[in-house]
Parts: sequence; structure tokens; C-alpha cells
Amino acid sequence: MILVDTPAPSVRRITLNRPDKLNAMNVELIETLHRALDDLDTDRDCRVVVLTGAGRGFCAGLDLGGYGSVGGTEDLGPVQRGFAVQQQIAALIPRLRRLRQPVIAAVNGPASGGGFALVLGSDIRIAARGARFNAAFVRIGLSACDIGTSWLLPRIVGAGRAHELMLTGRLFGADEASRIGLVLDVVPDDALLARALEEAELILANSPMGVHMTKEVMWSALEIPGQQAAIDLENRTQIMTSVTADHREALRALSERRAPRFEDR
Repeated sequence: MILVDTPAPSVRRITLNRPDKLNAMNVELIETLHRALDDLDTDRDCRVVVLTGAGRGFCAGLDLGGYGSVGGTEDLGPVQRGFAVQQQIAALIPRLRRLRQPVIAAVNGPASGGGFALVLGSDIRIAARGARFNAAFVRIGLSACDIGTSWLLPRIVGAGRAHELMLTGRLFGADEASRIGLVLDVVPDDALLARALEEAELILANSPMGVHMTKEVMWSALEIPGQQAAIDLENRTQIMTSVTADHREALRALSERRAPRFEDR
């Protein structure tokens, strides 16, 4: 259901692997994705994660043909079983946020519903020309406010655009996604991985802790209601990183006009 490989040094690629179903979410895919993220969080060689889909789709969202049951819920009522499914899928978004490594979504095709949420929950988003997006569940009588979308989408594209996209549930393409700031770049389908690795290389030029702290503080700042609280968090983080060996190495490398050799120390 999930493939993990190393397309470049210190970069792990997670591939959602149900291509015959456009990588739609079922219990096996979601459980193995959670496990893969847990494993990568403790992989000290992994510094960037690329998230993509197998075949012609990124992720079509929930498998409407049947998701399956979350373990231990078989004897519960239908509301309780459904709520366990909802919680299992939605927990992916804070899991992506907590991951030490930045996540680059390489959107290779349709990303609908839960797949759209995975795109939003990533740190950087790059789309192939054939990518398509939508907040799908409003189209089948449910709410589009699902799996963190109501919180993430307005912060990425603005409230006005987010309201229109979520109230209509319409499909929109890669060019519109770029125009509204949802994705960083749009590239030909066969250039998607290369573009994601190019972005990963820029991240790898920085120290592991500096990148980790930047990701953590930026996400926290989105949740902090006041500027001063964000500045207070920045101040503490900056002093903490300033006493690392990697900071001293970065300064030496700069003065010696060479690439730094980081050790995450």
C-alpha cells in the first residue's frame, strides 16, 4: 500500500501505492502511511520527505467502495466505527505537521477529498501539469470541512478563495493552483520528481536542526493568535540553535567559502 525509497541522498520518497484505485484511502493504506511516517521520524539520515502517488493519481480521497474497519472497533455501533475511521484519517494532518522533516507533496495527478488534505498538510507543494484538486465531499452531501481542510486551505490561499473552493467542490487544475498560491510550481509530468528533488537539495544545504526548528515554529506561528507570542517563540528557538555545533560549522564554512558539513550536533 505504501512504498518508501531513496531517490537522492537523505531524501525519502513515500509513494501511495493503489494505482488501480487512484490511490484511494482504505484502512490498509492509512495504517501503513502512519507507520511509514513514524519510521521516518526516527530515521536520522532522512532530512526531506517527498510524498507522491503511484500511477496517474496522487490520491482520490476516501475509497467509496469500502474503507474497512479500524482495529478493535468491530463490536461498536455504526457511529462509533465511523468516528474511529474519521479520526484515523484526520490524524495524518497533525502527524505531517509533527514530522521533523519537511514534506514536499509532488502532486502527480488528481488530489481529491482526503488526498487534497494531504497536499494541504505538506510543507511545500509542487504539481505536475496533469494534477487536479478539489474538496470533494461537499459533492456527495457531506461537509467539505474535513481532515483539516477548513483550517489549512484559508491559510494557504486566503479565506475568500477557500470558501468558494469548498462551497462548490469544483475541480481545478494545476495552473489555477499555482495562480492562487496553492502550489509552488507546475512542471511537465515527467519532470515532477526532478523538480521535487531540486527543492529538496535547497533544503539539504541547511542544518538539520535549523530546518526542523523552522518547520516547527512556522506551523506554531500559524496557530498563535498574537504577534508577540510568535516573536517570543522565535527568540527562544534562535538562542537554542545558536549554541549548536552545526551553527559554528555553518559560520566556518561561510568564511572559508565551502559547503558546510553538518552532523546534527
